Amino acid sequence: MTPAVMRAAVVDAFGTPDTLRVREVPVPVPGEGEVLIRVHAAGVNAIDQATRAGRGVGVERFPAVLGWDVSGTVAATGPGVRRFAGGDAVFGMPRFPALAGGYAEYAVAPEAELAAKPDGVDHVVAASLPMAGLTAWQTLFEHGGLRPGHRVLVSGAAGGVGHIAVQLAADAGAEVIGTASPANHPFVRSLGAHRAVDYRTVPLRKEVGDVDLAVDPMGGAEFFRLLDVVRPGGIVVTLKGEGPDHRRTARDHGVRAGFTYVHPHGPVLDRLAGLLATGGVRPEIQRVFPLDEVARAHALGEEGHVRGRLVLDLTS
Repeated sequence: MTPAVMRAAVVDAFGTPDTLRVREVPVPVPGEGEVLIRVHAAGVNAIDQATRAGRGVGVERFPAVLGWDVSGTVAATGPGVRRFAGGDAVFGMPRFPALAGGYAEYAVAPEAELAAKPDGVDHVVAASLPMAGLTAWQTLFEHGGLRPGHRVLVSGAAGGVGHIAVQLAADAGAEVIGTASPANHPFVRSLGAHRAVDYRTVPLRKEVGDVDLAVDPMGGAEFFRLLDVVRPGGIVVTLKGEGPDHRRTARDHGVRAGFTYVHPHGPVLDRLAGLLATGGVRPEIQRVFPLDEVARAHALGEEGHVRGRLVLDLTS
C-alpha cells in the first residue's frame, strides 16, 4: 500500500544549496494518463541548481520539490493508463519545464513521457540519462541536422550533456572533436571522439576548423568563440538560450544559430533506452549521494568540472 507521506528534498525559498531540506510531505496522486513512481534514483542537473537559486525555470509556489530525472517502479496508475502497470521499471524527464518533484520518494509523471527501464540497467544509471540524453539528441539531430560524415565539435565534452553528445554523434557516424581539460582527454577519446583538444592555452581556431555542427553547452562567450571554427552554412547550437546578438553575429560569420530548449519526448527516450541496453550510450557518473546529502550534491555541481553526472540514490 502506498503511504500517505514521503520524504522529499524541499525548498521554501530561492537560495544557496543549504536551502534544500529533507522533510515529510504528502504523496502525490496520479491523474488521467499518469503514473505514480516509487523513485529509486534522481539525476542532479545544472537546471536544478539554477532553479533552486532563482535563475532557472519558474516556480509557481513554495514549498517546492525540485528534480526532473527519475528512475523507479510504478507504484500506482491513474485513469486511462495503458503503457505501464504496477511494478514496471520506468525512467524519464517528465513535465519539464514545469516542476516534476523528482527529489522525493514518490513522483507523478505522464506515462507518455516515460520509457521502460532496460533490464540489467541500474536505476542510478537510468536516472542519469534522460535530461542529458534528450538534450544531446535534440541538439544533434533536431536542431543540428547531424548526418553521417559530418564534423562535429562538442564543447565541454566531459560534462553531463557533452559526454552523451560525443557518444551519440560518434554512433551516428560523425567525426567528433571534443574540448576538455588535458586530464579528461583519454576519457573523451574513450567515448568515441576522434580528437580531444584544450584551447585554454591555444586558440580553438588554430586547432579546429571546417566544423559542420558545434555544440555549446556553456553559453556566453563560448557561443561566439565557436562561430570561428564552423564552416560557412554550418551551425552552432547552444543550450543556454537565445541572446540579442546570437543570430545577427552568426549571420555575419555566414553561420546559422540554433537553440535547444529540451522537452520530454517519449519516442526519443525509448531510443535512448535501447542504446542504454546495448551499451551504445554509457553515462559517466562521478558521484552518487543519498537524499539527505542533496545540498552537497548541488554544491559540488556548482563548483563545475564535474565529469559526467551526479545522482541521488533514494534507496540508500
